[in-house]
Formats: sequence, C-alpha cells, structure tokens
Amino acid sequence: MGAKLKFEYDREGDILYINRCDPYPEQESEELGDDVVARLNPKTGDVENVEVLFFSTRLLRKDLFEIPVIAEFKFTSNS
Repeated sequence: MGAKLKFEYDREGDILYINRCDPYPEQESEELGDDVVARLNPKTGDVENVEVLFFSTRLLRKDLFEIPVIAEFKFTSNS
C-alpha cells in the first residue's frame, strides 16, 4: 500500500513540499527542471519527496504547472 501524501508550504522560503515520508539526510536529490527537486530513496531510487521552489509565483502564471512525476490516487481508510 502506498504512503499518504503530505503537502506542506513554507511561506518564508516559498517552497511547497510534497512528502511520502519525512525527509532524511541519506536521500539523494535530483533537479527535475523548472525549480522542482525530487528527493530519492538511496536504495530503490523511488521518489519520496518533491520540493517546488518559488511556489507562489507559479500560481500567478497563466501557463499550466506540471510536476514530472507519475502518481496513482486511491482513497485511504479513516481508521
């Protein structure tokens, strides 16, 4: 079963964090372009976190904002 996504916004740094788990020092980082950074599991290479830099300015743009990551959405239980 996949991990729940947590969205956190750092207003001071203007960064949107999309997390499957808490970041940790061993993760590898990869620039995906357009000021988007992926943090990867060092053993599997799976994307565990995504950081969207300058997030508020993206909301003012008229062009579509896409993150180059594939996601699958499912409902979680409320237990």
